[in-house]
Amino acid sequence: MLKEGDKVPEVIFKTRVRDESLGGENPFKWVDLSTNEVFSGKKVVVFSLPGAFTPTCSSSHLPGFDEKYEEFKALGVDEIICVSVNDAFVMYKWGQDQGNKNIFLLPDGNAEFTDKMGMLVKKENLGFGSRSWRYSMFVEDGEIKKMFTEDGICDNFGADPFEVSDAQTMMDYLKS
Repeated sequence: MLKEGDKVPEVIFKTRVRDESLGGENPFKWVDLSTNEVFSGKKVVVFSLPGAFTPTCSSSHLPGFDEKYEEFKALGVDEIICVSVNDAFVMYKWGQDQGNKNIFLLPDGNAEFTDKMGMLVKKENLGFGSRSWRYSMFVEDGEIKKMFTEDGICDNFGADPFEVSDAQTMMDYLKS
């Protein structure tokens, strides 16, 4: 598991971006986005969650960061990123469903980033396959400055802890 002081893992994220020149009902093109492009020269708050459309992720985790977006920006945060082991199509649709306007929903469809972070766990007991453990981190120029990881990280954990990876905990850290 990576820790404070480590660099975020180098991966290529498979993302989609809107391109109106394509026209039609699905005006998106595939874009490879490197870890360097995401984190280099920026102050980034990242939070990772088990999955789009799941209860806590949809009712609390994403909305909490979205509600505090302007406060994070005022503290010098360049971007807030939500990482989930979901594909780009699911992340896009979830963002629409949530009315998301501020948080960059970064798909980790192959779980490569999550695995290299040491946060990939099995959630087969829920029928989810492999997913991310719930955590948040503050990253400056690619270096993990602070991490908040929920207790109990292990495969097929029976609960879904949500105590320290929330927006308020990160906000309190950044204000201190």
